[in-house]
Amino acid sequence: MNTKLVDGLAQIIQSLSKEEKALLDEKLKKSDGQAAFQRLIELGDKINARRAGKPFDPPLEDYIQQTREERNEQYDELMRSCFPKSEAK
Repeated sequence: MNTKLVDGLAQIIQSLSKEEKALLDEKLKKSDGQAAFQRLIELGDKINARRAGKPFDPPLEDYIQQTREERNEQYDELMRSCFPKSEAK
């Protein structure tokens, strides 16, 4: 490990102005986003390779709709259990 380099970088970062630190944070976040996007592309390639080009069954749009409906039902059930309707007297 290059401790001199790390120490030097830490000293430089500590000497930055608020604006410069904000710019550095923005640049680091952008590179994190690019790395995450690249990981998604690689994951997609692995999935496509494993599926040998076969389409999803059911189609992804149908699967997404189905899971939304299930989630909405779970939400409705949770809301009913937490906030039961009071009966009119």
